[in-house]
Amino acid sequence: MDKRTFLKNLTFMGLGVSPTVSAMESLLSKVEHIHPAELAKDEDFWAKIRAGYKLKPDYINLENGYYCFLPQETLETLIGHVRKVNYQGSYYMRTVQWDNKKAMAAKLAELAGCSKEELVITRNTTESLDLVISGMHWKEGDEAVMAEQDYGAMLNQFKLVAKRYGVVNKIVSVPNHPKSDEEIVELYANAITDKTKLLMVCHMINITGHILPVRKICDMAHAKGVQVMVDGAHAFAHINYSIADLDCDYYGTSLHKWLGVPLGAGFLYVKKGNVNKVWPLLAEGEGEEQDIYQLNHIGTHPVYTDLAIANSIDIYLKIGRERKEERLRYLQRYWSDQVRKVPGIVVNTPIDAHRSCGIANVGVEGMKPHDLADTLLKKYKIYTVAIDGANVHGCRITPNIYTTTKELDVFVGALKEMANA
Repeated sequence: MDKRTFLKNLTFMGLGVSPTVSAMESLLSKVEHIHPAELAKDEDFWAKIRAGYKLKPDYINLENGYYCFLPQETLETLIGHVRKVNYQGSYYMRTVQWDNKKAMAAKLAELAGCSKEELVITRNTTESLDLVISGMHWKEGDEAVMAEQDYGAMLNQFKLVAKRYGVVNKIVSVPNHPKSDEEIVELYANAITDKTKLLMVCHMINITGHILPVRKICDMAHAKGVQVMVDGAHAFAHINYSIADLDCDYYGTSLHKWLGVPLGAGFLYVKKGNVNKVWPLLAEGEGEEQDIYQLNHIGTHPVYTDLAIANSIDIYLKIGRERKEERLRYLQRYWSDQVRKVPGIVVNTPIDAHRSCGIANVGVEGMKPHDLADTLLKKYKIYTVAIDGANVHGCRITPNIYTTTKELDVFVGALKEMANA
């Protein structure tokens, strides 16, 4: 296919800037002079952003971490892609499917801060990281290091390779309130031996929102000859960073969380030179050595989800990386700072501003996490998720940019009532 035909197809598929993104530009042009930290407190401004979402009124949703609602614009864009792919049918799938997917991957790579040769679109974090875990060239006696606070799907995959290959899993426990970065780095360092092949670390621990010092952990591990795989499920499009600056070997994330992409898209980053260190999950045809796409064969899949990535990136960049991060951190600190010193309430997330952003975890003494979540929903109409394990006992609280401080006031009041009951 020549370049003109490819670009024409991109236009047909609706991959250009949408009218609503242009409208957002007009809104944001009026606040360009305001520092992101100050704009984070402007409820009138964020109410205008909230208007772009259709939110269920039955309860206050403080569980946006599993799946963030799509802006209506992105939802309509997705529906348009479904119609257009269906209209073209096999013709689309046999001609430009892969060109368009690579175009989306290139946009993601630019956003993530890596080269397009190092990133492929997957379906979620679990697929991305389990592909690496299962695909490493393991031999009996090799060791892997991870934390009990890591996501269950990855921990289970490590258990599987332990059974299959005789890998030894070394599990550490990350403190909820570390004294320093060095305490965390030393925790992982002490688990490494000359048999360690891979270290897995969360960029942001999903159950507490704890942001770990990934670059320092990578530097330490690399000095010991150990590769590092990072779980970035909750970090991407949540906090502002570049994968290149982390200097990790593998990075996986989901795009249906903080980037606001429809369900069914994530990405896997593999640093140059590492592709042939991982066996593909599903066999691909003969390709070039060190081509990351040899790890990306999954068969026929919903390609219209991939196409919707462009709109989500446009919206994210218009809002602004710093603006979004500051809004999310402000919302978390708005409620958590009000309850940290309240007797009977336990916040399981570090107080240092650089160690968390939008996610935090809170418990009420004498209440099991499930009972806390159940009471919040049934009595106060607040939806959360209970976490009870890995030294974390409470509910994970994940507001998003469309959450209001009035909603959080209701939540704070509920916590105080339960703590004083």
